[in-house]
Amino acid sequence: MPEHTSFISYFIAMFPTLGQNMHAFGTSIQGHPVGEHQAEPMFASVFVALIVIALAVAGSAKMKNHDQSVIPDDKLTLRTFWELFVGYFYEMMKEMMGPKRAKRYFPFVGTCAVFIFFSNVLGMIPGFLPPTATLSVTAACGISVLFAFTYYGLKEQGFGFISHLFGPWLGPIGIPINILLFGIEFLSTFIIRPVTISIRLMLNIAVDHLLLSVFLGLIPFILPIPVMILGTLVTVVQVLVFCLLASIYIALATEGHGDHGDDKHGHEGGHGKAPAAAH
Repeated sequence: MPEHTSFISYFIAMFPTLGQNMHAFGTSIQGHPVGEHQAEPMFASVFVALIVIALAVAGSAKMKNHDQSVIPDDKLTLRTFWELFVGYFYEMMKEMMGPKRAKRYFPFVGTCAVFIFFSNVLGMIPGFLPPTATLSVTAACGISVLFAFTYYGLKEQGFGFISHLFGPWLGPIGIPINILLFGIEFLSTFIIRPVTISIRLMLNIAVDHLLLSVFLGLIPFILPIPVMILGTLVTVVQVLVFCLLASIYIALATEGHGDHGDDKHGHEGGHGKAPAAAH
């Protein structure tokens, strides 16, 4: 299969009208119309979303009987996978910000975890390219995180979410310092966070997929196995890192608000672990 080509590329090529209407999706940064290869990550993302929806529907069908769903399966099934996957990330958030806030913000973080995980796994299947190896896809994920913690922060703290960027009030003499602190905090919070979280995910997945492709091209049998094992580890770790950072950003944006009803353990997690991990 040619470089940077997947089964989705051939799918797009099978429908010429689809390629001709690709201009409707806009233009690239350089001003050129969006081509088939540029639009492929979008189609791959839609493909991943359809897979997730199908697996979610199949998994939820096994939980409709509440009497039987409380009994765990004796082997790894689709239902067991969803329980372990969802439970792990929920517990991570609960330890960080307490059960009350974890339950409130988990739908967003959980959605990110599911999409990124299956996007990464798609790249391990020969003939497919991971959507998360493209900056446009990971940038969309990073911007979503930016919108999420900004929205939650404004909702919980109001104008205090913005005013705290100025740092402690130092009096009239310290106004220049407060303005300088605001510029630094604004750059760090609203620019550096989404940029770094996007580039980190894209580079790790792109390099991992590139290494796997190179070894598959050189020796297509025994040698790629250790690379695939390493790729599996990278796939899981990058999902964890992205969701961990997203949870930290949300925890910091909503810290001290809406968590007073949490138990002591969750309250300490919300006030102690998130700031420490952020640094």
